[in-house]
Amino acid sequence: MWVILGVIAIAVTFLNLYLYSAGKDYKLVMAMGLSFTALTLCAEYSMVSEWVDSEDWAALMDVVPTMEWALWFLTIVSILLNITPIILEKRSK
Repeated sequence: MWVILGVIAIAVTFLNLYLYSAGKDYKLVMAMGLSFTALTLCAEYSMVSEWVDSEDWAALMDVVPTMEWALWFLTIVSILLNITPIILEKRSK
């Protein structure tokens, strides 16, 4: 599930940037991009929670340390890309 939500978040983020460059209203799509990023994080958390419930310590030890850095990085990139149109709009005024 997290993969599907992540792909949707990426696609909507690029749609946000495209709409801004085309001069169209991008704010709803920006909110959708940030929302799908949040849903991706929730889905990841649910997956880790299932591993804890099933006491799959090997999966936790193998995946979680690397996943933590990737999630932090991708979330920060998503936030920056989604708010870029607002920053550019404010600079041009």
